[in-house]
Amino acid sequence: MIILLGSLYVFLVQSGALETICECGALRDRILDRGVLGPLAIVGLMTLAVVVSPIPSAPIALASGLAYGNFWGTVYIVIGAVAGAIIAFFISRSLGYEAMQKRFGKTLSIGLLGSQNALTGLVMAMRLLPFISFDIVSYAAGLTPLQPWRFVLATLIGVTPVSFALAYFGNELASADFNRIELIVLVIGLVTLIPVAIAFYRRRKQDNH
Repeated sequence: MIILLGSLYVFLVQSGALETICECGALRDRILDRGVLGPLAIVGLMTLAVVVSPIPSAPIALASGLAYGNFWGTVYIVIGAVAGAIIAFFISRSLGYEAMQKRFGKTLSIGLLGSQNALTGLVMAMRLLPFISFDIVSYAAGLTPLQPWRFVLATLIGVTPVSFALAYFGNELASADFNRIELIVLVIGLVTLIPVAIAFYRRRKQDNH
């Protein structure tokens, strides 16, 4: 599986496809040229970007907003991101979880790793932080005892607001309304800081007790 994914990445680099993916304007044009298959292209590329970590997902999300607007752009991003996350989760679960159990045994069921609610909340919070790799979180979650349905739910809830922000940002690029773009960047920054602020508040509250 690793060899297959690595080979696919090399092919994308050598064929020049990766360069197109990294340019959201050019990617938007290619997607629109596909007509009714364009949304499937967005979903497929987002899925691929999550599974093959070196492929950037942000340009694809921006291109989705550019091509299909705020609502449908968000829908296609979310579908692709969640599909990719599920694939990455099960790749990690099938290849690494058993080895983790043999190595750490009952330790995997102690403390934070043993709490389904804590793991679900952690995945959800990490989905809201753009600077934390979406791909790595998906693969790492597969190595924990987290139940698959909880992983999917946490991913869906966490990825939706960020996907909307990216689609909206991409859509605004078409009109080049830089005042509104600055506002979007500010909102994304605030959304990013919310989980951090909550964690800081809880930590201070525990320290005071």
